[in-house]
Amino acid sequence: MRETAIRTENTAMSSSERTCRFAAIILASVLATSWLGCKQEAASTPARPIPEVPVVTVSSGTMPDEPEFIGQTEASRPVEIRSQVTGILKERFFAEGRDVKQGDRLYQIDPIPFKAVMSSAHARVAQAEARLVQAKQNFARVKPLLAEQAVSQKDVDDAVTEELAAKAALEGAKGDQVKAKFDLDNTLITAPISGRIERSRLYEGRLISAQTDLLTTIHQLDPMYVNASAPETFVLKRLRERATNRIQGATLYELRGVITFTDGSTYPHEGKFDLLEVGVRSATGTRDFRVIFPNPDSVLFPGQFVKIRILGAVRTGVILVPQSAVQQGPKGPIVFVVGADNKVEIRPVRATSWRGSQWSIEDGLREGERVIIAGFHMIAPGAPVKTVPYNQSDPAASGQPADAKPEQAK
Repeated sequence: MRETAIRTENTAMSSSERTCRFAAIILASVLATSWLGCKQEAASTPARPIPEVPVVTVSSGTMPDEPEFIGQTEASRPVEIRSQVTGILKERFFAEGRDVKQGDRLYQIDPIPFKAVMSSAHARVAQAEARLVQAKQNFARVKPLLAEQAVSQKDVDDAVTEELAAKAALEGAKGDQVKAKFDLDNTLITAPISGRIERSRLYEGRLISAQTDLLTTIHQLDPMYVNASAPETFVLKRLRERATNRIQGATLYELRGVITFTDGSTYPHEGKFDLLEVGVRSATGTRDFRVIFPNPDSVLFPGQFVKIRILGAVRTGVILVPQSAVQQGPKGPIVFVVGADNKVEIRPVRATSWRGSQWSIEDGLREGERVIIAGFHMIAPGAPVKTVPYNQSDPAASGQPADAKPEQAK
């Protein structure tokens, strides 16, 4: 019985071991089959191709340096019209807002009181002249009598004094006559210059105070001034760049100006740099300057706000890249550069302004480096790329429509 039980137990254990061995063999077969399948699948998947990107090899050169500012027009000669005499405004002769010529009549102040003063001045001059004649005759009579001792020395001295007093009185009367004539002449107010006259601030019947009341203003519109301001930092930078020959060309008072109106049109006449203020405005930290423009057709008028672009200088050592090459990174503009090993690098740059369809790069790039123009979705820093020449006529490569217009430099 005992032997039979042992044989039965051994038989059962042998069956269990056979089952486990069979399961292990099946599992090993499955794993081997899976590994072979994965290996075959991996072998059948092709490697990812290296992306092709258009690049441009940058080079430095010169380009026009044309900073732009906001300016305001001003008449070259705004002349205030004030009366030289006090009186009643009797008549106005000009049409407001029209052009007047030098010498045209503007206002008439009632002249009657001044004519009366003029007549009195004439009378005093005549009286002083008569007194002088009498004094000269008296001196001529007593002078020979002194040698004959017919008169005393005092009589001669009195005659001399009387003659001198008569001369002084005559000079005083003539001075009053000149003043009376000046006042009478200035009752008629004429235009001192040719230009466009404003509206009248005072009208007939008003008492005008001499040299106090402003009657109107005449603006000489040809030529015209355009006043603008440059930040102090801009002026300092320009001085440094001039000193290092980064900016060359026309000197300060050889620079020219071009006006762009608010509607986008351009003024047909160029101006000349006319004035740079000596000091800086402490309130704004700017330095004022002025450009003078011819205005034969009176297109410009006082108070206009315009854009003024300064011409005549060139910037050297400038690197230009297509606009699509410059991307915006977390800390500012960046470009993607292809290194010597054909791997992508990110390069922060200082892009200052647009020049046509290109960015002007002042810092961050060196001459001869290759800059990626398009295909940024296919690249990553450190990834290899295959470069192809940049086709500037291809709108897709430039990153903008074929009919896109370059934006004006700020």
